[in-house]
Amino acid sequence: MRRALDLAEQRVGKTGDNPAVGCIIVKDRRIIGAGATGEGGRPHAEEVALAQAGASALGATAYVTLEPCAQRSAGGVACADLLISAGISWVVIATSDPHPNANGAGLERLRAMGRTVEIGMMEDEARKQNAAWFAKLS
Repeated sequence: MRRALDLAEQRVGKTGDNPAVGCIIVKDRRIIGAGATGEGGRPHAEEVALAQAGASALGATAYVTLEPCAQRSAGGVACADLLISAGISWVVIATSDPHPNANGAGLERLRAMGRTVEIGMMEDEARKQNAAWFAKLS
């Protein structure tokens, strides 16, 4: 999770109206994909990391600094669905996302599709990193 937070930190203030998110994909104790929210908010971190991991993502673990979206505001496939389609088996999330496009729905979708989901790893750091995001949505 530390590496995912470090990636996200590089994007703070550069993601438009979106939060700065980092995602690392790990398999067999190796990082096979890494990404952060793109300039202006697109692409999402999970998209970047999964594109890097490719087919190797099957059975891997994703470390994400913010709950994956369950719906995209600008269209496209939601990050929870991308993780499921890629075959990610375990998702470790630093903190939930209060945005209406997530707000627990990303977690529920992952669990409903049989993925193991852990939440709260380095939560304080993730919430501080996106303090403006959380303030805007509270």
